Amino acid sequence: MSVASQPAPASALPLLYSFRRCPYAIRARLALAQAGVAVHTVEVDLKHKPAALLSASPAGTVPVLVLPGGEVLAQSLDIMRWALAQSDPDGWLRPEAMVDEEFWIKTTDSAFKYWLDRYKYFERHPAHPQAHYRQQALDCLLAPLEHTLSTHGPWLGGAQPVLADAAVFPFVRQFAGVEPAWWACSPLALTRAWLHAWLESPLFLGVMRKQA
Repeated sequence: MSVASQPAPASALPLLYSFRRCPYAIRARLALAQAGVAVHTVEVDLKHKPAALLSASPAGTVPVLVLPGGEVLAQSLDIMRWALAQSDPDGWLRPEAMVDEEFWIKTTDSAFKYWLDRYKYFERHPAHPQAHYRQQALDCLLAPLEHTLSTHGPWLGGAQPVLADAAVFPFVRQFAGVEPAWWACSPLALTRAWLHAWLESPLFLGVMRKQA
């Protein structure tokens, strides 16, 4: 995994509105760092969103990337693909990886996110116990992930990560943090190893440094 290149003068940099722990923002920062695209990052207080963010993207969600020419990218996947179009040193976009990128990303952003939120905040959803929501999340994403890693290799892309790995990882990280003791003993050994590799990577550690 690559690390960011030397920074350019702040006035020439794209402006990234981010929130450190947001999984959508994490995936965007991973791709920007992987591509070596330097940005000026603004850490957003989600309770007091800056007017400039709302002007650029009225939805007020993060991440948002404002390019020096004024173009605004307000979706994490658009930011990832834009960054990797600038530079893709390890082939995260390589077509020969034979990854069903649409399945992994669509499932993560829809069904898995739905069940993950209920698993994390099960007190708000008393219709079912926490274990029910955990099982739904397992069935829709984590069981297929474990199976795919067992047949493809340590990454969805095989020997090396691809965009789908980076897009899915921040959400699996959230899932693993809900019940760490359960996760440590779960029947997902390959997925745990995949997650651990991400968590210990210089790329991830770099994008999670706190802003001054």
